[in-house]
Amino acid sequence: MTKKPTLARVSASSMNDDIGEQLRLRMYRMQVEIRDAEQRAFDLFLQNLVKGTSHLSLGQEAVAVGFACAMKPGDLSFCTYRGHAHTLARGVPIEAVLGELMQRDNGLMRGKGGSMHLTSEKHGVMGSYAIIGAHLPIACGAAWRAQYKGDSDVSVCFFGDGTTNIGAFHEALNFAAVWKLPVVFVCENNLYMEYTPISEVTAVEHPAAGRASAYGLDSIIIDGQDADEVYRAAVSAYEKARAGHGPSLIECKTYRYSGHSRADPAKYRPSGELDKWLKRDPIKIYRERLLQFGVDERVVTEIEAESKRKIDEATEKCKAAPMPSLDILTTDVYADGGWAWRN
Repeated sequence: MTKKPTLARVSASSMNDDIGEQLRLRMYRMQVEIRDAEQRAFDLFLQNLVKGTSHLSLGQEAVAVGFACAMKPGDLSFCTYRGHAHTLARGVPIEAVLGELMQRDNGLMRGKGGSMHLTSEKHGVMGSYAIIGAHLPIACGAAWRAQYKGDSDVSVCFFGDGTTNIGAFHEALNFAAVWKLPVVFVCENNLYMEYTPISEVTAVEHPAAGRASAYGLDSIIIDGQDADEVYRAAVSAYEKARAGHGPSLIECKTYRYSGHSRADPAKYRPSGELDKWLKRDPIKIYRERLLQFGVDERVVTEIEAESKRKIDEATEKCKAAPMPSLDILTTDVYADGGWAWRN
């Protein structure tokens, strides 16, 4: 019998019991900073300071923040090309991310990786992957290493709804379930696989959760606009993984405010759809919640003002930073740090 997807709900009476004010303020600060940083990336692109294209997560901040805040040091994040938010949520400095997008020497990878390849082993960000679905088996490999060595870290793999129709999605889920690997698969279902509505090309209503039962997993759907709900789902999945009970598959209902990339005006979206989702903006929801629980609005306002200051400061540092020197062109191409091919 197919398991019915469950939609997690947050009751008003329990909202502050397991999270608390300090963590909630941290999650709000992170959402605001990610929103401001990505909006600045958008502006810099229009100024021709971000080369190539970029894929923004405006509107999806709660997913990145909820899962990141529930992680422990040593846990690993595997991101898609839409990975700015997840990279920032793991603690990578804003300057390093904007610098990388602007191809400056102060960038996360000295300007060599760009928007779609953000990586920081130090922060547990094990790469952004431009090939759809490529990172799911890799996340399984990292989880298998942890299981084999008896390490306690969990691998968390983020992907879009379109990935659920890729072979690697099914192969990775089956492998993880059979071996009970400590990996959490997170589908950010923003309704569109590039320019195509996911509902038009998928046989099940819920592209990720609707397939979970085929691999013996619970069908879990959560509100990806609510950072508290995301956080609670993440905590539960991480506890399950660390206890040796295997993987989880979580489908987050969310929405991207902009097109697939900077080259996409998103004219394929029906009239009024964006306005509907803007009413459930994750930052608006969280701001109202802070005030509901008695946080002084001056504290909230200062968080917002401080974020603007940080973004402005990082932007100016990146503009002043030099382009990467030519002597690093052939470094770090392969794992040994060089460029020469070996077989």
